[in-house]
Amino acid sequence: MTQSRVLIAGGGIGGLVTALTLHQVGVPCTVYESVRALKPLGVGINLQPNAVRELIDLGLGPEVLDKVGLPAREWALVGLSGADIHAEPRGLDAGYLWPQYAVHRGRFHMALHDAVIERLGPEAVRTGCRATGYTQTDQGVTLHLDGPEGAFTNTGDLLIGAEGIHSPIRAQMHPDQPPIHWGGALMWRGTTRAKPIRTGSSFIGLGTARHRMVIYPISRPDSDGLAEVNWIAERTLDAGEDWTRAGWFREVPIDSFVHHFEAFRYDWLDVPALIRGADRAFENPMIDRDPVPTWVDERVALLGDAAHAMYPTGSNGASQAVVDARTLGACLIAHGVTPDALRAYDDRLCGPVSNLVLRNRGAGPFGLLDIVDQRCGGVFDDIDSVIPAAERAAFLADYKAAAGFAIETLNAAPPIIAPGARIKDETPNK
Repeated sequence: MTQSRVLIAGGGIGGLVTALTLHQVGVPCTVYESVRALKPLGVGINLQPNAVRELIDLGLGPEVLDKVGLPAREWALVGLSGADIHAEPRGLDAGYLWPQYAVHRGRFHMALHDAVIERLGPEAVRTGCRATGYTQTDQGVTLHLDGPEGAFTNTGDLLIGAEGIHSPIRAQMHPDQPPIHWGGALMWRGTTRAKPIRTGSSFIGLGTARHRMVIYPISRPDSDGLAEVNWIAERTLDAGEDWTRAGWFREVPIDSFVHHFEAFRYDWLDVPALIRGADRAFENPMIDRDPVPTWVDERVALLGDAAHAMYPTGSNGASQAVVDARTLGACLIAHGVTPDALRAYDDRLCGPVSNLVLRNRGAGPFGLLDIVDQRCGGVFDDIDSVIPAAERAAFLADYKAAAGFAIETLNAAPPIIAPGARIKDETPNK
């Protein structure tokens, strides 16, 4: 019996979790990554309980996640006056059976890479190999790549395109897709050694929908009480302003943008001081892609940002990539390593996640800031007179349901992949 093989274009979070999942269910695979050497790049991201559950099922629980971040305990939105709009517990404190984690994206990425190399072997990830396109027949799919020694190909039964928002696989699958969408918001990102506030592990959104800060720690405090605090400063440009600088993600001087946040000073937080305490800062536009009608072309499927690049307003881009990979694994168990498995994966996720992309474009859970801004300009004495507690809770419950981490639903749901489940009988090239 010939074993089926899956080719994975892209060695980011989605591609590596896919490789670990395929190994778990008994499907050989190879990851092709464009960069020559993986490094712990990026700043903070959140892993929602639905994704942490899947990582634990992969054997990547607190013993791994505690080394790259810490469990989140609170999610809070704060108005311009510094008073709470809404605050609620998160993770285990909220009643989930699994924690939510705030992690350093680069260190988490490298932990996934280390797990892939340990479990699948050093040849499982080939770096310096950039996907350029694919061809396919009834018998298999061929991935075309540019490597260190020039162009080459490899053929397998299925191909997963997980190369991010600029995916060449997606561009070939959807040649008429619109350009990357930018809604006019800029983000500046950095980390600062600082004392964590509120619970010591709180996610805080502060300001208005068009002018805000996002702040949360991604490490436990050291002996001096200081943690690595991740911050994102966001501002939507006015109609008369233009942003034409080259590059999507580039280092910039802190003095080039901190003045936009000088008014964000409170007795419990000095935002300008927090920003100025960073060693470096990076600027990038808040971008996504319009949803496409399908993530699948016969033996080829998109996954992660290649499928659904979304605004980071819901803290679930990385989480969705993890869920994508696990859902794909479940579909392979049910249908074998065949195009039928990819169609089942597409049927389960493409529609709902496409709706989530558009919801995040509309501010996601930060939509509460929109409502408060419209009703009172973001400044209030009594938040309940602006937006009642029941309305706030219902707004967030609706978002959690759309994003797949409503507490009762998730806690009651069976695992995406049952313990010990593997592909029992592979008949390739169906």
